[in-house]
Amino acid sequence: MGLLDETGKNVGRARYTAAQGLRSAWYGAQYVIAKRRSAGFNRPGEPPFKPTNPVDTKELRASYFRLFAKDRANIEAGLYPPPEDVRMADMGKAVRRAGYFLKDVAEVDRRRVARDGTEVREQLEGSNRYPAYYRQNFHYQTDGWLSDESAKLYDHQVEALFTGAGDAMRRAALAEIAREVKGRDQRDVTLLDLACGTGRFLRQTMRAFPRLKAAGLDLSPNYAERAREMVADWPHVEIIEGQAETMPLEDASQDIIVSVFLFHELPEKTRKQVFQEAARVLKPGGVFIIADSLQFGDNEGLDGILEYFPEGFHEPYYKAYLAYDFAPPMSEAGFALERTEIAFLTKVNVWRKAGEAEHGGE
Repeated sequence: MGLLDETGKNVGRARYTAAQGLRSAWYGAQYVIAKRRSAGFNRPGEPPFKPTNPVDTKELRASYFRLFAKDRANIEAGLYPPPEDVRMADMGKAVRRAGYFLKDVAEVDRRRVARDGTEVREQLEGSNRYPAYYRQNFHYQTDGWLSDESAKLYDHQVEALFTGAGDAMRRAALAEIAREVKGRDQRDVTLLDLACGTGRFLRQTMRAFPRLKAAGLDLSPNYAERAREMVADWPHVEIIEGQAETMPLEDASQDIIVSVFLFHELPEKTRKQVFQEAARVLKPGGVFIIADSLQFGDNEGLDGILEYFPEGFHEPYYKAYLAYDFAPPMSEAGFALERTEIAFLTKVNVWRKAGEAEHGGE
């Protein structure tokens, strides 16, 4: 039996390595092409951008491979299932998305050179549905968060930017959900994916824990509709449209809240409002799992690449985020930091709300 188990592990490792290697090569090639087609970080009439901290390319590469080694270890430990296989039947769609992504690079680059990250405001003139900070073309993205085309392209853009590491970084948060759910009846556990976007992470979550009483919340109607498509296999999952700082949810209704790549795109005042809302919505002893960009000092060898990011992309709150201290406002909201995990360019913090949980996680 032991030999069979080891053989199965080796087969699983080989399949994982082959699939992730293929993804890395696929998205990495698109990143290289996109970079060659763009003007880079330098703009006409401005001095060339130079980071304060040089990028440690050896550490960047080592951290990239550590991410996948940890991801594979989590899978082998049974924290979550392997990622969905790359299927030949999906290759046509993948090629079309790649073509659309590379075609859109020219539009993104035009905004980058012109420093124009607010085109979407013209589309929303006279509308009070969205807060001012939201009405921007984050990442210089075409249509901001407010079109079906943007929703279809977003996940591809993220994977290309991180050369195939986006999903693996998200799964670092999935590992924390697994630790929280262990030993509990999934049907009794309520989970909210806050700012769920297209539902990509929520789909991963439901593949791992199909009986969770889960919901996703996002402000974009286009992204919310895409999320509904992504979790259609789990009809009990609800996708709600609304703001993170005023969640349309009852007090003490959630056991787990998870957010992925949200807080670096929020102004400081709004971050604090979201912390307070999370505290209101979570049950006593509930957990708030925050997966977001690294900050200065998390991995000093990568501080330089963090400086590059807001230069190459429209991220108006990112520079302030890099030195932002979560601890005081989170403590004020009633949270205590329980654990931190670094996953390449992502940091996962697990915050526990004060009070005794009805069902203790591990």
